[in-house]
Parts: sequence; C-alpha cells; structure tokens
Amino acid sequence: MSSVYGKKIKISIFGQSHSPAIGVNIDGLPAGIKLDMDELRVFMKRRSPGKDDISTSRTEADEPEIICGIVNGVTCGAPLTVVIRNTDARSSDYSQLRDTPRPSHSDYAAHVKFNGNHDISGGGHFSGRLTAPLCAAGGICLQILKSSGINICAHILQTGDAKDDSFDMAGVSLKDFMAISENPLPVLRREAGEKMKQEILNAKEKGDSIGGIIECAAVGIPAGIGDPMFDGIENRIAQIVFGIPAVKGIEFGNGFAAAGNFGSKNNDPFFVDEGKIKTRTNNSGGITGGITNGMPVIFRAAFKPTPSIGIQQESVSLSRLENTVLKINGRHDPCIIVRAVPCVEAAAAIALYDAYLDR
Repeated sequence: MSSVYGKKIKISIFGQSHSPAIGVNIDGLPAGIKLDMDELRVFMKRRSPGKDDISTSRTEADEPEIICGIVNGVTCGAPLTVVIRNTDARSSDYSQLRDTPRPSHSDYAAHVKFNGNHDISGGGHFSGRLTAPLCAAGGICLQILKSSGINICAHILQTGDAKDDSFDMAGVSLKDFMAISENPLPVLRREAGEKMKQEILNAKEKGDSIGGIIECAAVGIPAGIGDPMFDGIENRIAQIVFGIPAVKGIEFGNGFAAAGNFGSKNNDPFFVDEGKIKTRTNNSGGITGGITNGMPVIFRAAFKPTPSIGIQQESVSLSRLENTVLKINGRHDPCIIVRAVPCVEAAAAIALYDAYLDR
C-alpha cells in the first residue's frame, strides 16, 4: 500500500483531494503522551491554502479532528486517527482532465495503472492536499521529539533566482529557528523572502509556476540512531520526503557537492568540546554509515514547479488517441514551496521519531 510508512509507528494516509474528508491513522504511538491541540492547529495553519496571493485560492480550515487514540488529551495506546474535512472543493474544474491528461502530472500514469477508474478531481489521492494529514501526523511527532530536546525546522533555500542563506551545518541552533519563525516567509533573511515572493508573483502573472529548494535541520539528535544499509537515516527520511508530491531530489549534508571534493576537504574532523565528541564541520549532514553522529541532521529537498499552469500546453486525447492542446482551469499554487516547508518538517519528524523509537 503506497500510503503506509514506518516501522515502530505506522502512518497510513487516506482520502482524496475532493472526497468529504481526508486523514491519517497512526498506529504504534506510545500511551501516556499529552498532545497540545492548539500547537497542532498552529502548525497545520502554516500549510493550509487560501491565506495570501502566492497560494491557491482554495480555502480550507484544515481543522484536525481526532476521533480515536486519545483520552483526556493523552494517547491511550490505541491507533490514533485524525480526520480533516474538505469544505471548498470544485470538482467541475477537472472534468476535461478525464480525457486530456496534464503534462508532468499523475493523470496519465494513474489512468494506465487504474484502468481509467482513478479520481481525477483535484488530483485525487495524488494531490498535494494529502499533505494536510501528513502534517497532522508530523505535528504530533514534532511535539513528542521536542519534549526529548529534539527540534526540527526548515526554510526556503531557493525559488527561481532568489536565494536565502544556508544553515551553518555544524552550528545551526534554535536561534536560527526563531529567526525563521519571525519572518513573513520561512527564510533566514527577510530580504531573501521578499525577492522570493516577487519571483512567485511574476510566475503567477504569466500563468506559470516556479519550483524551489527547501533546507531542513534537526538539532538535538543523539548519536547512534539508525542502521547501516537499508534502514539508514538517509533512507528513512528520503522515503517519506519523496511521499510529498513534487519532490524530485534530496541531498544530505554536502550532498552532490561532495562529488567534486577531496576527502581532505570533505571529511569532518573530530574534536572534544566540554566532554562531548563533535566534528569541526558537518559535510556528512549529521549521518555517517546511516547512523546519526550527534551533529545536526541536515538535508535539502528539490521541488518541481506546479504542473497545473494557466499557459496552453500540448497533450493528447486518451479516447481518440489524437494530439490536442490543454488549457487548465481551477485553483492552483503558482509555487508550492512556501506551503511545503511544514510538510518537510513533518516528514522529517515522522522519520526521526520512528527511528528514535527503534533505537
């Protein structure tokens, strides 16, 4: 099943973009954990649509409704299920896509796999709308990790030609996380956010879309979490991050830049600091041999531009097997990167908490 993730905790996401509701089932959460629903609502609001002129005009409250798994605000050991009602769907906007698939969207692949029986409205189960329940599960994991001294934060590193500063991979701290939270867009430098917004508005004015890169950091992760080979921390994070629609690449630490470096420059020298073993640099992104080494875990995810754009594109008629052109209607983000930041944080939190339980 494509929508199940985890070893110690099992995350299963259900629903479609325009179904009455979407949600997530979390099995394996330890009993006795107190959840702060107000904090969860604030986190999910960061992802919700319809807030400004650089996101889709579809308006959803994204109110998380926990229907089982807690008693008096505390986890009880039963599977925890969160439901999020869909209230502003317009399925008529998608009627033409049944026969004419959107370029670079899931429409054609889903048509072949499911023999034309898939839900086309809003992208169905392939929609970025399904990141709302991902954020519900991740928001819960973020709270649990925070209580253990582990904090996670992401920011927009780049969209178009506008770039933010990168995290100091060896020295990223809660101070950096606070600086990001105080800016209108999730960036380290406010001026970078202003340039990014203009890039997005320029694309929107042309009926086009634009992609970007999100950088994520986790601090407070103890050494020794993860396994070699197939259950490494990179593997676990990558698997769930690629579950976010539009992610096309991921790198950890120095990433692809390491391929053009010498070992003498890319290696992270060890030293002792107040009785703790650390590394001078963090080109490995806090992970060596698939296992955390006590340094901040750092990764970046690349997002493609939203494929649903207002510019006329080439496509085909599936029923007639003829070439045709497509002009997409409906409400779509000119850039998903802003709303995707909490999705990346949520994905990282789920992966790291699952691995933390698996120590």
